[in-house]
Amino acid sequence: MKAKSLILILGAGGHAMACIDVVEAEGRYRVLGLVGWKKETGRKVCGYSVVGTENDLPSLLKKTTHLVNGIGQIKSPQLRIKVFDKLVRMGVIFPAIKSPHAYVSKKAKLGEGTIVMHRATLQAGVQVGKNCIINDHALLEHGVSVGNHCHVSTGAILNGDVQIGEGSFIGSGSTIQEGVVIPPCSIVPMGTIVYRKKVN
Repeated sequence: MKAKSLILILGAGGHAMACIDVVEAEGRYRVLGLVGWKKETGRKVCGYSVVGTENDLPSLLKKTTHLVNGIGQIKSPQLRIKVFDKLVRMGVIFPAIKSPHAYVSKKAKLGEGTIVMHRATLQAGVQVGKNCIINDHALLEHGVSVGNHCHVSTGAILNGDVQIGEGSFIGSGSTIQEGVVIPPCSIVPMGTIVYRKKVN
């Protein structure tokens, strides 16, 4: 049996825990450990140690260049973007990760560093940019386009041909009517129903 490649998880909070679960379920990688804040070093998260901080990455990258961005995104994507862009310039590989319990059409496309969580559904023609979170039970219908660095939260419904601008947050349980265009850096609050063709 071929040995699994090693992968590091950036972050040591709640989203990192969820990422670990998806990585384990997918089965392509073995988690080497987590990269967190200095005060988190040595603690265990889901059985894995926080093996260092951002300052330790040069030595950690000698063991693996594959990482998952386990930093969450609610109010702002800026920290996720900053870390992602910096590490890509360092030669880090952010593979797209998808739960085996999700449905991702063979005619859908995922950008680097995007993670698709359990029981999400991505239909034919869906395009998701890089460094995105498609969370549990999210539904992306045919032709949906999600820009880079977005978070589509739990149970959100994006109907056909919806376009989500870069850096946006789509709250849990929200529903967006077919064809709606969401501008970049938007926040759609939890439970919102969006009928208009554009929101600010």
